[in-house]
Amino acid sequence: MPRQARIDAPGALHHVMCRGIERRKIFLDDQDRRDFVERLGRVLPETTTTCLAWALMPNHFHLALRTGHAPIASVMRKLLTGYAITFNRKHKRRGHLFQNRYKSILCQEEPYLLELVRYIHLNPLRSNIVATSEELERYEFCGHAVLMGGKVHDWQDTDTVLSRFDSNVCSARKKYRAFVMGGMSIGKRNDLTGGGLIRSSGGWQTLKGLRKQGIHSKSDERILGDSDFVESVLKGQEEHFDRRYRLLSRGYDFDKIVIRVAELLKMNSEVILQPSKKPERVRARSLVCFWAVTELGLSGTEVGKRLGIVQSAVSKAVERGANLAADHHLSIEDIRNR
Repeated sequence: MPRQARIDAPGALHHVMCRGIERRKIFLDDQDRRDFVERLGRVLPETTTTCLAWALMPNHFHLALRTGHAPIASVMRKLLTGYAITFNRKHKRRGHLFQNRYKSILCQEEPYLLELVRYIHLNPLRSNIVATSEELERYEFCGHAVLMGGKVHDWQDTDTVLSRFDSNVCSARKKYRAFVMGGMSIGKRNDLTGGGLIRSSGGWQTLKGLRKQGIHSKSDERILGDSDFVESVLKGQEEHFDRRYRLLSRGYDFDKIVIRVAELLKMNSEVILQPSKKPERVRARSLVCFWAVTELGLSGTEVGKRLGIVQSAVSKAVERGANLAADHHLSIEDIRNR
């Protein structure tokens, strides 16, 4: 059975899990873990991806991520590839480090965000990597310590989580701590890591009860949420692909995007392809990057080659282009020719 495409959209909340191949360790020492954390600190800001929770385990890791301007697939590719190369070089090994496909579940924010944060941050304590809750608050390879103020990582969004508990930071941390520790008695949350319809419905008994009442829920293995949420996500995904197909069928490619930007900004299209720090050319190239990546699905590397810039520069340009298009109500399509 073919693998389903990943579901993603700007602002989407994901629970990402990735294991070592054959469940082997992917972190052999603290330096490996620090290298991974440093990579997170570079990749997430570059792609405007938000991290709400994270935990590094010996043979896997968990991340709660909110999609920015770059798809989660692109974020993970950069993160995993760079880390694997460094790990293999350091430990004099060859071959794959991670399982072929990491797991990503798109989650409905309510009621799952805080449950997801708690589940992820309890992993080191449940697995006896740390022995006590006090140690967990100081453990540098888990986002719990950042939320409790013991560690600082600018790329971790603490405000979103703590604001759910209280407007006062000290009070919010006390309530958050109590909430997390209360999760120890609940046990493992399989609904947060897999199960499709069963997961989203609250288990087999709940699902059976709904079906006896003639209620049938919309489900998808890639999504954690109620039926309405699943349906809205799938509809949005379908509309996204329909739009991309329409653009491609109308001959939109990288070159046509350049022509469209030149038309909108009243510039010569050949000038747009030439690197420059002039504001008008930076704006034009930013729009090109934004539409090429988000509308046509071209990779940052591919776009960078056409414009003579590195992938990280494309990521920043995409963000600028998104703001420019929104502020000035610019569209990739010429309305007259639709």
